[in-house]
Amino acid sequence: MEDRVYNVLFLCTGNSARSILAETLIDHWGGGRFKGYSAGSFPKGAVHALTFDLLERLRLPTDDLHSKSWNEFARPDAPVMDFVFTVCDQAAGEICPVWPGQPVTAHWGIPDPAAVTGSEEERKRAFADAYRTLEARIKLFITLPIDKLDRLALKRQADEIGRFIDQSMEREER
Repeated sequence: MEDRVYNVLFLCTGNSARSILAETLIDHWGGGRFKGYSAGSFPKGAVHALTFDLLERLRLPTDDLHSKSWNEFARPDAPVMDFVFTVCDQAAGEICPVWPGQPVTAHWGIPDPAAVTGSEEERKRAFADAYRTLEARIKLFITLPIDKLDRLALKRQADEIGRFIDQSMEREER
C-alpha cells in the first residue's frame, strides 16, 4: 500500500485561484503520494493572473494549470477521486455531482482572493494569505496515516483540517 497515489480534487466556483493553488500545493508537498486536481462549478475559463504570478514567484509549476468544469471529473472515464475538498463557500452549498468511488469529502473554505479590491499590494496579499492557509492545511493533510484510518476517521480529520487557520495569519491581523 506504500506505493498508492491518492487523487485529491479541489473544488471552487470559478476554478481560477484557490482550487488552482491547492492543486499545485498538494502536488508539490505530497511527495508523489498525492495527485492534485481542481475544477469549478462555474469555471472562469482562465486562471487568475495573480495566481500565476504568485506560483511563478515561488517557482512552482504552472504549465498544466487551466480553469475547468467539475463535470470533467464526474465522467465515467475520469480519474477516481479519493478525496474531494471544497475551498470556497459557494461551492460548499451547491449540489455536487456524484463522484465515482465515493471519495471522502470536506469543506476547507477560505476567502476568495480574486474578489479582493484595492491596491495591487492588497490584492497580492490576499492571494498570499489564501496560499498560506491552503499550504498549512495541505501540510497537515499529507501527514495523516491514510492507510491506517477508516473512512469515518478520515472524514473527521479532513473536516478538522478545514477548520484550521494558520496561526501566523491571525498574528499578522492583530
